[in-house]
Amino acid sequence: MHNIVFLDAGSMGDADLSVLADGEIALQCFEYTPTEDIVSRLAQASIAIVNKVQLSAAILQQLPNLKLICIAATGVNNVDLDAAARLGINVCNVRGYANTAVPQHVIALLLQLTNKISQYHRAVANGLWSQSRHFCLLDYPVTELAGKNFVVVGYGALGQASAQLAQAFGMQIIIAEQPDATSCRSGRVPFLSALAQADVISLHCPLNAQTEKLFNQQVLAAVKPGALLINTARGGLIDEAALLRALQNGQLGGAALDVLSQEPPPADHILLSAALPNLIITPHMAWASAEARQRMVVQLKQNIEAFISGKVLNRV
Repeated sequence: MHNIVFLDAGSMGDADLSVLADGEIALQCFEYTPTEDIVSRLAQASIAIVNKVQLSAAILQQLPNLKLICIAATGVNNVDLDAAARLGINVCNVRGYANTAVPQHVIALLLQLTNKISQYHRAVANGLWSQSRHFCLLDYPVTELAGKNFVVVGYGALGQASAQLAQAFGMQIIIAEQPDATSCRSGRVPFLSALAQADVISLHCPLNAQTEKLFNQQVLAAVKPGALLINTARGGLIDEAALLRALQNGQLGGAALDVLSQEPPPADHILLSAALPNLIITPHMAWASAEARQRMVVQLKQNIEAFISGKVLNRV
């Protein structure tokens, strides 16, 4: 019998988790787990499932029964992988489950920035259309996407799928080379050169030591004036104070973020309190369509079944 504990199952919303348990597996789900309760809740677990709960070396050292960590996400920076390896704990993640959901959200954010849907909806609800002397209301400028340059930073599965959707709108796709590259691969454009051509920049790269605060004041100053920045990857890719200044001084035409450097953010976060019309923030939900969450559950089940049978799928 394997005991599985899902420490932050509430992050899955209403996804059906019952498929994770069967005759050989006992599943216990906690909506949320504070740091001080992690060890006690995992004390008897052979398998842990976490989405964003932090599993540090100090915590893992106290869990001799733990044999597998299933991360209910693709990003793995919440688990000390070196410590897990030293302790013989396998770690696996889920991949590709949101390859349609995230790109769809990228385009939804982009269309809000260019078509001002929410502003027009509010204007109609507030009676401004009814008061118009004309058949239409044109208070908010709308920008066409056709012919504009869509720059992808991070050309993995999500970057590629987002580029395909952008291309369907008639946009020109530019793939940025890695910022620290000493040479440029075929089909790619040097990082700063790509930014200088960008009408839209979409971020899809991982967060690591090389990419943390990649979009700082210096890099944002190199971006084509008036460009739109979309981030559905990780909040730490952007220096948020520098982003705020770039929006306020007009260097950027707008930004749409599904992620912030701290999640959940404090109520007084500088971007939440900015109240800028050209800044859109959604609560890290680009991945979370009902279909994507259920695909994730299926992958978690496959990872667990493989481990029980002596294999490890999606090993990190």
